[in-house]
Amino acid sequence: QVQLVESGGGLVQPGGSLRLSCAASGSIFSIYTMNWYSQAPGKERELVAAITSGGSTNYAASVKGRFTISRDNAKNTVFLQMNSLKPEDTAVYYCYAAIRSYSGSSLVGHWGQGTQVTVSS
Repeated sequence: QVQLVESGGGLVQPGGSLRLSCAASGSIFSIYTMNWYSQAPGKERELVAAITSGGSTNYAASVKGRFTISRDNAKNTVFLQMNSLKPEDTAVYYCYAAIRSYSGSSLVGHWGQGTQVTVSS
């Protein structure tokens, strides 16, 4: 059974920084993509950043230049460095990974439980 465990959320002042981590564990053959999503109260869940196994990245326009996604393939871990945080960044942040297990025949999406990020003066 694959599990994603997130950490690093919390309360921060505008202009501050946070670093989110998401570690995948279990029977994993490979991870194609690891993504971060955010969901603010009353809003749809939306993609914040994505990174493939080859290192290609994509960012939402609202976070370009402020957030950086990276991954450590040896540890099956993805990071989101969040700088110059704004109140509108306040949301629950969810980790997503498309994973091929040793026992599986195709990629399967997995979600973390989410970590709260609050940006407030």
